[in-house]
Amino acid sequence: MLKKLSVLVVLLLTACGWQFKNNELFPEELRTLRYESADQNSDMSRILRNQLLLNDITIVPAESKIRTATLRLNSTETTSRVASVFKQAREAEKILSLTVKATVSVPEKASYPLEVSVHRTFFDDSRAALAKSEEKESIIRQMYEQASRQLLIKIAGLHSELSKVK
Repeated sequence: MLKKLSVLVVLLLTACGWQFKNNELFPEELRTLRYESADQNSDMSRILRNQLLLNDITIVPAESKIRTATLRLNSTETTSRVASVFKQAREAEKILSLTVKATVSVPEKASYPLEVSVHRTFFDDSRAALAKSEEKESIIRQMYEQASRQLLIKIAGLHSELSKVK
């Protein structure tokens, strides 16, 4: 009997079109954005645009006349510092840091600066330079993805700020 009841509930839920809503995380004003970047073809810009689309945020073209919020990718900075050295005084481990600064401007409300930082360690062995170079590029791509997800979390967090300003 319990088995038949659970099958009936599953059939009813699938038949009525019920589904989870992912984009209700974002405020209504920010579900449609104009996306601007100094370099539209940079890795960070492309990854952030893809993350916006994956989260059901509509991106309108820059030349559109629709009054909508604007997400501007201001800067992306990658730095590295030495964390440890080998006995021969060669670099062994580095700390890679990525800082991304962006601004969300909502018409008739305000501009909200956003900044995220991502840090990773990287073991750098100069004897395997080609493999380590490829590994470093992979780590930086992962850092871009993590930074873009953090930016989206901060954009979703603007919900309380936007509700204050009416």
